Amino acid sequence: MNAQDALMAMLPEHLLLGGIVLVIIMEVLGRGSRSALWVALGAVVAASGAAFMLSNAQYAAAPFAGQFSVTPAILMAKGALLALAVPVLLMSRTEFSDGEFSILLLSSLYGLCLLPSADSFLVMFLGLELLAMPVYALVLLAFRRPQCAESAFKYLVLSGAASATFLMGVSLLYGATGSMSVDAFGPALASGDVMTRSAVVLVLLALFLKAAVVPFHAWAPDTYEGASIPVTAYMATLTKGAVLLAAVRLFSGANATGPLVDLLLVLPLVSIVWGNLAAIKQQSFRRMIAYSSIAHAGYLFYAFLGNAEGRMQAVLFYVIAYSVVNLLAFAVMPQNTDDEQRDSLDALKGLYHRNPFAAVMIAIAMLSLAGLPPFPGFAAKFLIFKNVVAAGYTTYAVLGLVGSYLGIYFYLRVIQLLFMTAGEAAPSEQRAGGMARAAGVLCLVGTLVLAVLPGWVLGRM
Repeated sequence: MNAQDALMAMLPEHLLLGGIVLVIIMEVLGRGSRSALWVALGAVVAASGAAFMLSNAQYAAAPFAGQFSVTPAILMAKGALLALAVPVLLMSRTEFSDGEFSILLLSSLYGLCLLPSADSFLVMFLGLELLAMPVYALVLLAFRRPQCAESAFKYLVLSGAASATFLMGVSLLYGATGSMSVDAFGPALASGDVMTRSAVVLVLLALFLKAAVVPFHAWAPDTYEGASIPVTAYMATLTKGAVLLAAVRLFSGANATGPLVDLLLVLPLVSIVWGNLAAIKQQSFRRMIAYSSIAHAGYLFYAFLGNAEGRMQAVLFYVIAYSVVNLLAFAVMPQNTDDEQRDSLDALKGLYHRNPFAAVMIAIAMLSLAGLPPFPGFAAKFLIFKNVVAAGYTTYAVLGLVGSYLGIYFYLRVIQLLFMTAGEAAPSEQRAGGMARAAGVLCLVGTLVLAVLPGWVLGRM
């Protein structure tokens, strides 16, 4: 191990760790309430900038051989996901006044950064647990309704079940191959051995549970609804994106074959259809977004049907496009001391007449999530389905597209409430705070860049 390589390759992680330590020290000294957010923002911006800088310099290294490595593509993915954490931190300003949120979020982001670089299942498991464990506490941190405890408990139990399933799959794979390297997963995809095939299925099911793919999705609607808006935004975007990047790392250079293809065909397709259908009847904005995220998880796992070449690019672009517009919608949501009232879709009735900026931003987010051109969601879905068709699964691509049309209804329903339905503001309704609006502006800029210059963005991935 070269010390300089270890320092440079893990520079984003070191900067996050430095931010965690500094915020903890400030909390111990009683000075964290005012400055913790700014320290966390500085750490995240510095870590994201470092990842982009190293990626642009075409830096590649493996400081811990067989355990941890970086390439320009991996560093670009880290930089993009860390940049998406900035709006989450800005949104948290009005929800959390102490440093606990910053410490927990930075800790979760540390785990997120480990996943794309994992060369062994040990590091991947460590990254998954570091990513998820702080979120259990984040769901409870802003206790605004009785469902918070239940939401956190459901997420804890089912995420723990996913971890156990992942470890069982890894142990079987180790027994069959004698290797803990993630590179052993690719050859295992084509193996006819029962133990090896069982190991692959268990690992995949664990990732399905983490990403809330049907039928392993039951935790997502309740958890999203019970958490506060910044935490829901983080779970719906960055944690899901991190799990998909972990899947990309497992499938790197390998194509799904044999019975495994049926698993990757059927469950994502069912997720697309069920997520969109279930979202139609929701009266809670966060539950609607939860079912929307279930459908989008189906689109993302479709990417593993196609050629391995270009898979990282397609998944990363989709994750960025999906995350930016979700964060845009959450950032501009009106504030309300009554969390249940704030979360109700009825609170959006006539919003355009009270707050035109927020209404237009939410409408842009909904149209992009629906995948309508010229919004970035269209280009993201195009990349995914192009790969599926190129792999020869035209029928499933058509079925997936038909399933996606179901989602247009509930996205347009939100727009109808915003612009075409009369409604009055709740007595305690207020506009989003200045920091949250700043987060919305950042997300709007990102949305415009992705919509106008998708080729430019793709060329840098």
